Formats: sequence, structure tokens, C-alpha cells
Amino acid sequence: MARGCRPGIRARTAAAAALAMAAVLAAGGLWLHALLRANLLDGTTGRTELAALRAAAQLDARTPPPGGRLPAPDNGVDLVLVRDAAGRTVAATGGDPGRAPALDGAPRPGPGEDPRPAVLPPERPGGPRRAVVSVAAPGGHTVYAMTVLGDVDDATRAVAVGLLAGAPPLIAFAAALAWWVTGRALRPVDAIRTELASVTASELDRRVPDPGGADEIARLARTVNATLDRLERSDARQRQFTADASHELRNPLAAVRSRLEVALAADRPDRESVTAALADTERLQRIAADLLLLARLDGGPPPRAEPVDLALLAAEDVARRGGARVVLRLDARAPVPAAGDPARLERALANLVDNALRHARSEVAVRAAEEDGWAVLEVTDDGPGIPDADRDRVFERFVRLDADRSRAGGGTGLGLAIAREIARAHGGDVRALPAPAGGARLVLRIR
Repeated sequence: MARGCRPGIRARTAAAAALAMAAVLAAGGLWLHALLRANLLDGTTGRTELAALRAAAQLDARTPPPGGRLPAPDNGVDLVLVRDAAGRTVAATGGDPGRAPALDGAPRPGPGEDPRPAVLPPERPGGPRRAVVSVAAPGGHTVYAMTVLGDVDDATRAVAVGLLAGAPPLIAFAAALAWWVTGRALRPVDAIRTELASVTASELDRRVPDPGGADEIARLARTVNATLDRLERSDARQRQFTADASHELRNPLAAVRSRLEVALAADRPDRESVTAALADTERLQRIAADLLLLARLDGGPPPRAEPVDLALLAAEDVARRGGARVVLRLDARAPVPAAGDPARLERALANLVDNALRHARSEVAVRAAEEDGWAVLEVTDDGPGIPDADRDRVFERFVRLDADRSRAGGGTGLGLAIAREIARAHGGDVRALPAPAGGARLVLRIR
């Protein structure tokens, strides 16, 4: 069947319910029919055997009943007859042994053997079957008791017809019930689908209806709403990021343009203006490079997993700076192993140190250690510190805590955001904590 022609969930559920009901009715009907038939046959055979035993007990040891007449049996038994050792009928109920049925196929037990029951086929096509029980009697005689199974066959046939007649309505009822129940169960799903289809980029605040409860559909609705919440927050961050990026790029561009215009208006270009324009151009390049790196971190592949020694990484960064303001503190000079991309981790550490240098009064300390299964890089400065309310906000993009938002220090406002994204890509995070002696302490943790 083509994919587009696949029946819906309601149709499939109704079909499954109909098939299940048909299977249950077939198995149950066959079992009930067989059980009823066996019970009726056992009851009829028991009555027939009792009549045969009574007739055998009444026989004289050597002489059949006078006139060949046996008393009529009770309990619904139709015929009792006696045959001698030669197989001749010598007595029967009704008084005419010569007209007794032949009972071809009936077993003949030997002296001392238990009664032997049998079911004989109809005497004529379409006739009833017969239950026969033969009992050994004194003098080599054999007593046969017979009951016509017309009532048994009629009862079992009526049950079979009733089961066959009742099966289609029950199957149809099961299918209709499954169709109705499935429709009610899927009604919230249809409402979720309708509302979700109406969500657009300009209406990300819309949410699907929550039917309540704790079933699968309610959990689906909450998951969809949680996804829409994350999508709305992501869109808001993206819009804010675009606005901040435009603001950050507009100021240096305006400064470059004005300085170049001043230089061109003069008879001889002003070297100071050209130098300032070059500095603003370099700042633009740094902003563009940081924006490109953030874009790669947001949607790029996971970082490479290579063995990295964070202690060696910290030592190389301190040595590369070559200044007295940055000191290295290692726990017993032991290596701090981790797994990740060395280039990205080096960039994260460099951003943390650069940020600390812009705020430190005299010294920045870098420490690498292993704590509780985490590989830790810690950068501490002795500057003014970070207020408690801003310890998470400093990692947002283009956020500066300076009151005048001064850019004289050369920062792009993206360094700490890049460091956090790199840490999270490695399964860790970066947090801002207060330093014991004042200042700020930025802690990067990865596995």
C-alpha cells in the first residue's frame, strides 16, 4: 500500500479490535461448543449405561424375559435389547425382538469386562446419531441400551447457530467502540496539531492546549509547549544578539568613516587619524572573528576529543604572556588530564585571562587542578569583582558591566560568552564566583 493511502490510527485501531474480537469469539465459541457437546454426550451416555446395567441385573442366569419383552426404560433411553451368545436378539423393549434395530458397529464386551459405550452413525442420511452402551450379562447374553442423540445434536446445533449469528454484531460493536474511544483519545492530538500549525515566526508566543492529567497525550502537549518555550527564548536571544551586533559594529564603522573623512579633507593625511582608524578596523576584525566563532559553536559539530593536559595549557598561556601580572599556581605540579579540543580550550582560557587582566589591579592568578572528577581551570583577579546579580549575566553576549561601557580596553563583549560556549560543548560550564581576597574568580570545569 502506498504511504499516502495508509489508513489512519482510528481505522487501524478499529480493524485491530474487530480482528481481536473475531479471534476471541472463534476460540471461545469452539471451546464452548465442544464443552457443551461433551457434557451433553456424557450425560446421555451415563443414563444409557444405567439403563443397560439395570436390564442386565434383571436377567435370569439362563432364561431371557418371558415373551422377549423388556420393561420400557426411563430417563429418556429409547431402546434396550438382549442378545444371546450367537448374536440373536432374544428380548427388547416393545416386545418384538425381530424388529429391533441391528446396531451395527456396537461393541460387545466379554464376560467380566466393563460396559463399553459407542456413538453410532445415523441409520439413514440426515437422521440422528445414536449412543449405545453394551453390558455383559449372565449366560453369555449381552444387553444393549440405545439413546437417540437428536436432542444433543439439536442443542449443539442451536448453540453453534447462536454463536455464528451473534458474532457479527459483537465484532461490529467492538470496531465501533474502538473507533469512538480512539476518536476521543485523539481529539486533543488534533487540537495540538491545529494550534501547532498556526505557530509562525511572528507568533512564537502561542501554545498548544494542555488536556491535563498524566497520560501520554498530556505529556506530549507539555513537551511541545516546552519546545515552543525554548524556541521563543532562542528567537529572542537571536534578535537581541542581532541588535547588539549591529550596535557594536555601527560605532567602530562610524568612527572609521569620520576619521578617514578628516584625513581625506586635509592637504596631508593626519597620521594620528589613520592610526586610530586602523585600530578601529582591527577591532572590527576581532568582533567579526568572535561572531564567526560563536556561530560555529552554536551550530557546529562537537569538539574533537583529544587528550589535553590543562596544567600544561595554563603554563603555556602564562609563559606566552611573559608578564609579571599573570602568575601560575599548580597543585603539586601534577598534570590535569582532560579530553577535548586543545585549540578551543586554549581560546577559552585566553579569554578568561584577558577579561581578568582588564579588571585586575595588580595580579591575575591561573590555577589548574582536578576536583571531584572534574578538570578545572581557575582564573582569579584582584579587581573590583562581580556583583552577585551579574554573575550569570556577564556570560551573555555583548554584556559589559562598566557604567560607561568603555571599549578602551579592547574587549568585544564576547570573550566570556565564547568561553562558556566552549566549556558547554565539552560537557562542562563556566561560573563566576567571588575570590577569597576580593576580586572575581572564573572557574571552568570539564570532564
